[in-house]
Amino acid sequence: MQAARPFVMSIAGFDPSGGAGLLADVKTFEQLKVQGLAVCTAMTLQTESEFFGMRWQPLEEILNSIHVLMKNYDVKAVKIGVVKDAEFLNEIIKTIKLINSETKIVWDPVLKSTSEFSFFDLNTISPLKHIIQQINLITPNYNEYNILKEAGLFEEPHNLCSILMKGGHREDKIGTDILIQNGKEIFIEPSDTFSGFYPKHGSGCVLSSAIAGCLALGKDIEQACRSGKLYIEKFLTSTPALLGFHSRMDH
Repeated sequence: MQAARPFVMSIAGFDPSGGAGLLADVKTFEQLKVQGLAVCTAMTLQTESEFFGMRWQPLEEILNSIHVLMKNYDVKAVKIGVVKDAEFLNEIIKTIKLINSETKIVWDPVLKSTSEFSFFDLNTISPLKHIIQQINLITPNYNEYNILKEAGLFEEPHNLCSILMKGGHREDKIGTDILIQNGKEIFIEPSDTFSGFYPKHGSGCVLSSAIAGCLALGKDIEQACRSGKLYIEKFLTSTPALLGFHSRMDH
C-alpha cells in the first residue's frame, strides 16, 4: 500500500490526445508527488484542436468505481471534470461524502468544448444550488462563471463553497484569477517571472487537478490556488504547441 504520497482521484473524461481529462490530471498528480487514481465519466474522440464526439459512461459504473477505489485507498482530494448533468454530479458527490466526509472536492465545470460542443446539460443547473454546499472549490473560467451566475448558482445562502474565477478568458486583467471565499475577493496575479503564455489544450483540467493535488498535500484553498497557478504558468509556457509539457514543481 502506498503510504508516502497522499491519494488524489480524478473523475473526468478520457481524452486520447492526453492533453485534457484523466490523462492530463494524472500527469499533473505525478509531478506534484501525489498518487493519482482515475474514474472515467466519458470516452471522447478528440485531438488538441478538434472535437469529434463522446460517449457517456453509465452512472452506475462510475459510482461503483468510486466506491471500490475509496474503500481501498484513503483519498484526500477529488477533482471532478466533465459530467453529464446535475444528477451525475449529485450522485458522484454523495458517494464520495458517504465514504469519506473529509475528502476535499474540486469541481471544474466543463460546460462546452472550445469548438462549442456542449457537455453539461445547462437545463439542470437549478438543483446544483444544493449540491455545491458539498464542494470545497469550483474553478470556472470567466465565461463559465458568468453562465453559472446568471443561472443563480452563486446566490446566497447557497454559496458555501469557494470559487476560483480563472482570468484566462478576460479582456481586462487577463491572467488574474479571483478567489471568492466567504464573500471576500482575493486577487491572484500572474507571477513576476510570467511574461505571457501560449494557449493550451486542457489548461483548465491541469489547473484544477494541480489545486486538488495541493489540497491533498495539506495546503489550504488559497495556498493551493496560488501553487496551482505557478504550476499552470510553467505548463502554459512549456511549448508553443497546443499540447503542453508537464514539469516538476517544488512545493
